[in-house]
Amino acid sequence: MPVTCSHLDTIHDVTPASTGCQECLAIGDTWVHLRLCMACGHVGCCDSSKNKHATGHFRDGGHPIVRSYEPGEDWWWCYADQVAFDVAGAPPAPSHP
Repeated sequence: MPVTCSHLDTIHDVTPASTGCQECLAIGDTWVHLRLCMACGHVGCCDSSKNKHATGHFRDGGHPIVRSYEPGEDWWWCYADQVAFDVAGAPPAPSHP
């Protein structure tokens, strides 16, 4: 049986809140890759980044679904269900400049 995300109802049409990791920009730090929260538009750094702000946003705010915010990547991730997935019919993935 395929693993599925049970939080698809939390996905919204969001506008990215920044062009980089919001917290890293605020503290003058760097990141590896970016993730876009599909509940509110928060942009955070991935778990390969030392600060792991996207995961922190999930833990603090409870928003389970992110989408890659990297050019050419079109995947989604649910932190709560620990599953990667695609959304059929979703608009093309946004990416940072």
